[in-house]
Amino acid sequence: MTPDQYCQDKAAKSGSSFYYSFRFLPTLQRQAIIALYAFCREVDDTVDEIADTDIARTKLAWWREEIKRTFQGTASHPVGMALQTALQNFDLHEEYFMEIIDGMAMDLDQFSYSEFKHLALYCHRAASVVGLLSVEIFGYEDRKTLKYAENLGMALQLTNIIRDVREDAERGRIYLPQDELQRFNVSADDLLALKSSPELIELLKFQTARAKQYYQQALQLLPENDRYTQRTGLIMAAIYEATLDEIEKDDFQVMQHRVSLTPIRKLWIAWCTARREKRLHHKNTH
Repeated sequence: MTPDQYCQDKAAKSGSSFYYSFRFLPTLQRQAIIALYAFCREVDDTVDEIADTDIARTKLAWWREEIKRTFQGTASHPVGMALQTALQNFDLHEEYFMEIIDGMAMDLDQFSYSEFKHLALYCHRAASVVGLLSVEIFGYEDRKTLKYAENLGMALQLTNIIRDVREDAERGRIYLPQDELQRFNVSADDLLALKSSPELIELLKFQTARAKQYYQQALQLLPENDRYTQRTGLIMAAIYEATLDEIEKDDFQVMQHRVSLTPIRKLWIAWCTARREKRLHHKNTH
């Protein structure tokens, strides 16, 4: 199995919405973004699937060394090797990969966040930095596009947090800020006991409004001349916003079940968004 096949396999098996947005990219960009995504999956799985935190820490430390090797051209892991190819084609910064690992390491040390500004740092490392690397792969002309990527990363991560409240609580993690739990009279113990309540629903409505604000800011910041090159991010935004809409329609019953879109619906949203952006691009350039 080649390094690229390994990454492709990792991405396909995850069933993630990201995978659907990659299908509309040219070859070099697709190779690079799938390698980046596979890296994110590797470090994320290290934290989520290894119960012993010391082993998880050791493995993250190994990944830090592997990223150094990757940038020196001596990677040993299939993902590192695939990233080496990506580095030949795109200007990706080493410190961003280290920041993603920092974000994953936060999951080993922190099981809750006292206020939103602390959670925002986690979201930045876990998602916005991935957005900044993605923007380099997709290409841009206007530096405002970097701000768009940061805001979109925040929006996507906040959507994950809303969708995964139960899953995270089962792992003993609460990403909803403590001061906001108190403001809405939701106890951490109830969350960890997987209890739903009218108060929790109100809190999740508040979180959803915040996520939507980030989507809105992201789209407002994206310059017209970079829209088409950034269509993959717009596909992601469309799929995640549709997921958020489903959670709302379901009256935030996230403690009962995980809301997710079917693969065919994700593909349909991806296709419609790609088609719309192509039409817009054609109109603006002719």
